[in-house]
Amino acid sequence: MAARPPPGITREDGLWLPPSSASCLQVVYIACSYATVWLIYSKFKATYDGNHDTFRVEFLVVPTAVLAFLVNHDFTPLEILWTFSIYLESVAILPQLFMVSKTGEAETITSHYLFALGIYRTLYLFNWIWRYQQEGFFDLIAIVAGLVQTILYCDFFYLYITKVLKGKKLSLPA
Repeated sequence: MAARPPPGITREDGLWLPPSSASCLQVVYIACSYATVWLIYSKFKATYDGNHDTFRVEFLVVPTAVLAFLVNHDFTPLEILWTFSIYLESVAILPQLFMVSKTGEAETITSHYLFALGIYRTLYLFNWIWRYQQEGFFDLIAIVAGLVQTILYCDFFYLYITKVLKGKKLSLPA
């Protein structure tokens, strides 16, 4: 019987199955994720802007959790957790985009970070195309969630390319 994953770990389900060559990298990935959260809540706590951070994350977490229960490949705890993580990742950028829209601008480092996340998602799209051509692999849940995430980034990409790459601060049109 496989051990249940601790709370907060929804995607790295391979850790709870027989060992694989990627297990070490998954442990490092999870450790880095927890270290990042710790740094956010400790060392960088003073940089938090509570006046503008008013997005209610339950509006993302609850619908994606319900959707994961309703639309998944196999109704098992690990599959539901994996599906939940895919759905949540597709909309996880919304609080940041909401804050940018509320303040009307983004710091340069935030703009570069958001652009890097968009490139990461774009590389995933190429990966899906390659895997489909090479292996015939097609995961509708991951592809639809990835397309939703990519669409959310499109408007930001336009602003990034037209402003930040030209040395201007990213600000939304009035």
